[in-house]
Formats: sequence, structure tokens, C-alpha cells
Amino acid sequence: MTHSEISRRSFLGHGAAGLGLLGLNSLLTPRLFAQGVVNPLHHAAKAKRIIFLYQAGGPSHLETFDHKPKLAEMHGKPMPESFTKGQQIAQLQGRPLTCYGPQHTFKRFGKSNQEMCDLFPHMGSVADDLCIVRSMYTEQINHDPAHTVMNTGSIIPGRPSMGSWIFYGLGAETQDLPGFVVLMSAGLGGQMQPIAARQWSAGQLPGKFQGVKLNSIGDAVLHVRNPHGINAALQRTSIDAINKLNRAEYSAIGDPDIQTRITQYEMAFRMQTSVPGLVDMTQEPKSVLDMYGAQPGDGSFASNCLLARRLAERGVRFIQLYHRDWDHHGAVKTGVAFKAQEVDKPTAALITDLKQRGMLDDTLIIWGGEFGRTPMSQGGDGRDHHIKGFSFVLAGGGIKPGITYGTTDELGYAAEENPVSVHDFHATMLHLLGVDHKRLAVKFQGLDVRLTGISGDVVKDILV
Repeated sequence: MTHSEISRRSFLGHGAAGLGLLGLNSLLTPRLFAQGVVNPLHHAAKAKRIIFLYQAGGPSHLETFDHKPKLAEMHGKPMPESFTKGQQIAQLQGRPLTCYGPQHTFKRFGKSNQEMCDLFPHMGSVADDLCIVRSMYTEQINHDPAHTVMNTGSIIPGRPSMGSWIFYGLGAETQDLPGFVVLMSAGLGGQMQPIAARQWSAGQLPGKFQGVKLNSIGDAVLHVRNPHGINAALQRTSIDAINKLNRAEYSAIGDPDIQTRITQYEMAFRMQTSVPGLVDMTQEPKSVLDMYGAQPGDGSFASNCLLARRLAERGVRFIQLYHRDWDHHGAVKTGVAFKAQEVDKPTAALITDLKQRGMLDDTLIIWGGEFGRTPMSQGGDGRDHHIKGFSFVLAGGGIKPGITYGTTDELGYAAEENPVSVHDFHATMLHLLGVDHKRLAVKFQGLDVRLTGISGDVVKDILV
């Protein structure tokens, strides 16, 4: 048959069969696709993996990392209208706005003289490893859309999450665990807004790149162990038979969701062996458990931080720890104190542990939430949602240590010097991984979809 005699149907049929074979080969030799679509990297990478310590609910920058003595002087006085006129405010809209001073004292830590709330002495002990960005700002003022912007770079639900973009772009260094893992923990204060699973969705990317949520209490993955009477050999035979049917279906119709199904069956089989060893903390020295303040299996942020280190060691590319209960519309003073007790020690322990193991240099640690809190009081002793200025903390992975970058104004209302948007943050994160954010894109409805949309600049001043 000549080239001119090949019919459209024949071409598509042979093409689908070829893709099916390629998919099969990727399962038999998993390293074939381990590098992702950005191969080679766009430029030299400083980081290989990311651990995002996501503080869900909106931590108050004014009681954590952004000291405002002027706000303390203005406590109880009307908020100057010059700051707030025409600005978007959440639940305080249309109400009298009263300045509410910082509820805890600040002190300086380390040789770098970093200024932080004294509720965070353990993070203070690693201050010389930290970069505090005080000039973050975002677009959406309510929790779920703000999570969506922070995770996907878009206000439109259904776009790929940052973890999925990174997994898609770079692949993973593990064959036995997902490349993108999500962990969840709850705090003592009881402010438990739900975190929707779409926050770790693959969106327009193939489904195999979505995040996989592991349980923090009980079995990390439900039904990961074989039922009574089923051994690994029988399970292998069953999966081979199922995927033989899946590959036949894929060869016939070429639906990419079938490829995802094949991949997930194989991953599930490998996780039956890898996950029990991952979550078994009995081999961890007591000194390590004590450093984190971890009681394995308790579902705490501390235990999840230790689990994050173990995931990083095993080659997982993007690890996201959601810690809820930062939504302090009332009792911000006691609420932040609760949070500090839960996150200060394990955050510092994770940084110290990675540094001792020689992994901090190529692991980017991110600490922050979806937005900050208002300099104005709500209900007398709380703070409302705030998008104009808040703080992030970064460490490792090519980040310049021991510096503070950017400022908010004297009352902590708006980012003033060196403002950093969510798209700037995403562009910088990808840059550290060796990826040009403008070149990592997929076509959707005729347009290029990117994590950073049509904006975003790398914040070069915070890079080594």
C-alpha cells in the first residue's frame, strides 16, 4: 500500500494501536516517562521537589511575620479611609473600620536578624535559612475561590493544579508512589472549612497527573491490603487481565482516559507494597520523632511533616500539606497561639531534617495560605479575610536564605514595596524547577492554558 492509499480510518487505527503500544511500553519500563514533558529542562534547576506547607484559612501576617508598630499605635482608632476607600473587603464591607493592633510581640532571630512573632521560636531558630516574603497579594477574597487561585492560578474552577503542572512537566523520581501527594490535618480551634478535591485536580491534563490524597489517620490508602485469600500473584494476574482488556479498548477508540485507567491500576498494585513501608514510622529514631513532636498515626501536622520528608526521600515530586483552622474572624490572639503550637516546631524540624540529610538545597519549602487578615478588627477580637498584602515563608531549593523581601504599608494593609502576585510566585516556583512558565502549556479550546495565565514574573531577587 502506498502512502496515498492509506485511508484516514487506517491511519487513525494504526496510530491508536501505536499509542497503545507506547502506553504499554511506559508501564513495562516506567522510567520512559519519568522525566515529564519538559525534557530537557528549559534551564538548570535549583530544586527537584516541593513541599508546600499550606496553612488553610488565611494566616494573619500581623501575628506571624509582618510586624507593624504603627498599627499598634493606632489600635482602637478609625482606620484611615485613604487605605480602604473603594477597596474590596469581605464581611466588614459597609461597617465601621477600626484599627486592631498586633496581638503578640515580635523579636529578631538569627544572625540575619529576621523579625518574627515570638510565638514561633523554632522557626526563629532556623531564621537564617528562611526567606520571608511580606508583599504577597491575591485576587479572591473568599476561601474556596482564593484556594483555587493559589492552587491553579485561575479563578475558573477546573484548571490544573500547580502540583499537577509540576508532575506533568517533570515527572517523578518514583515508580511506586504517586508523583503528587496531598495530606490533610486539622487544628484545635475547630474552624474546619472543607478543602475541595478539585484543588489538586489535573484539570485539562491527563488524569494520571492529579494529586492523590493519603489519609493521615488509619490506613493511608483504603483497601491497600489484599483481602483474605488474595495474594500478590493472584492480584497481578487479575490486573494483567483487566489491563489487557483496557489496552484493547484503547487500541479501538483511543480514549486517553483509558490510558489513565491503565496507569492507575498499575500504580495501585505497586502502592500495595510501597505504602505500608512509607507510613511505618517504627524505624524512625526517637530523636527524630521528638524533633518533629510527632506521634505517628495521630493525623497531626507534625506527623504529616515527617511523612512529607519520607515522601520526598522516595522521589515524590510535589507534596502538599493542608493544615486547616486559620480562619480567625474572632479570638485571633488565642487562635494564632494555638496554630503556632501546632506548626512552629514541625516546620522547623522539617527544614532541619532535610538540611541534615543534604536534601534542603534541592527541596523548596513553602509556608503560607490563600490570603492574610485585615488590620481592622472584626467582632472586637478577630480579623476578616484580606487579599491586598500577606506573608509567605520560603526555604531551600535555590531560595536566598536569611532575607526579608518586600513590605506592606505601615498598617499592613497593602503590599507596597516589591509586590508579589500569585502568578509571580508560580513563575518563580517553576523557574527553580528548571521550567520557563511561559513554555509549560497545553491547548484547550484553541488557547494555551498555563499555570501563570498571561502574566507572572520570576522574583529574581530572592534567588541564590
